Amino acid sequence: MTPLILFLSGVLTMGYLVASIFFLRFHRQSGDRLFAWFSAAFFILAVQRVLVVALAASEYAEVVYVVRLLAFVLILIAIWDRNRRAD
Repeated sequence: MTPLILFLSGVLTMGYLVASIFFLRFHRQSGDRLFAWFSAAFFILAVQRVLVVALAASEYAEVVYVVRLLAFVLILIAIWDRNRRAD
């Protein structure tokens, strides 16, 4: 991997972690589960970016994208959960 790709991966990881922390803070303030689901999804996306860089030359490089799929499924579950509740 080139240094630019490694740098951009680090930037994305940091951005995902910051988004996760903000959503966790919003969850603590409001008590809304939507923010907890989003916080977990963005944390999983940060872990996925680290795994992509760590396993770049490995035979498991493509399998790591299942982790990304899990994060997007969590986001879909969060939206579904929020819409099915009557406030």
